[in-house]
Amino acid sequence: MSFRYRRLISRREAIRAGLIACLGAGIARTGLGAEPAGERPLITKAIPSSGERIPAIGLGTDAFQSSEREAIQAEIQRMSELGGSVIDTAAAYGDSEALIGDALAALGVRSRMFLATKLTAGAMFGAGGEASFRRSLERLKTQRIDLLQVHNLDGVESLMPMLQAWQKAGTIRYIGVTTSRVSQHGEIVAAMRSYPLDFIQVDYSIANRDAASAVFPTALERRVAVLVNLPFARASLLGQASQRPLPDWASSIDVSSWGQFLLKYVISHPAVTCAIPGSTKLAHLEDNQGAARGRLPDAAMRSKMEQFWDAQS
Repeated sequence: MSFRYRRLISRREAIRAGLIACLGAGIARTGLGAEPAGERPLITKAIPSSGERIPAIGLGTDAFQSSEREAIQAEIQRMSELGGSVIDTAAAYGDSEALIGDALAALGVRSRMFLATKLTAGAMFGAGGEASFRRSLERLKTQRIDLLQVHNLDGVESLMPMLQAWQKAGTIRYIGVTTSRVSQHGEIVAAMRSYPLDFIQVDYSIANRDAASAVFPTALERRVAVLVNLPFARASLLGQASQRPLPDWASSIDVSSWGQFLLKYVISHPAVTCAIPGSTKLAHLEDNQGAARGRLPDAAMRSKMEQFWDAQS
């Protein structure tokens, strides 16, 4: 969940509220009797422009602070152990790049991670464009970025020639553009039609389905991979979900929590390549990664999930 603003309600608060409100009602399902999550097959999806497969659940970041250093390193280590690899950050996210770079170096797992970051054309920390990119490389302690994205479409026209040159030189592997605003979905579509993008990043969730009709058809047509930010709508969906029981039929798609329900809905869309929920808690990271295992909803199940959610909203 890569976004510039702090979440409105923390996941810890959402889960605590759910346990208090529904103790004994079965919300905090453990999946007893089910196949252990670690033994279920890892869900991966192909990047259309290359065929490379990446895990369908990654890790998004926010404006991390130095006080979260140990938590970030623990999460990255655990995600790697569970088979995850996609980490999304941005030059604008406070100390995020530096903390991620330190963690990757300390753990020695950089080569196993799919590392994405963002830049804008405007000056940021005294640097925009190329200077911002060089700063990101230094902070992330890497010589190559897997995915470099134009943040919130800020300066696409001026930055795209640079991104293409860096891609040709091998300094970046894939290029993309991002938004976290429904109001920019039209601009994302225009960018896909104007530039040879490998990725886009958009906001999408079971409660915010605009991208499915406004953006995804073009992504499929143009063979552009899709990263999804805000799959929990800044954790507000977890707050809503905590007031209702998880449906019994969720187990048929290997879902044992509301977080997994919401994530599996997102990554089951044929256009979606990877969802990037944010987290600074190890338990939340593990739960999120559980959504990258087992069975995915088919079209009929997706419709059932939508109807169930809408009826309760």
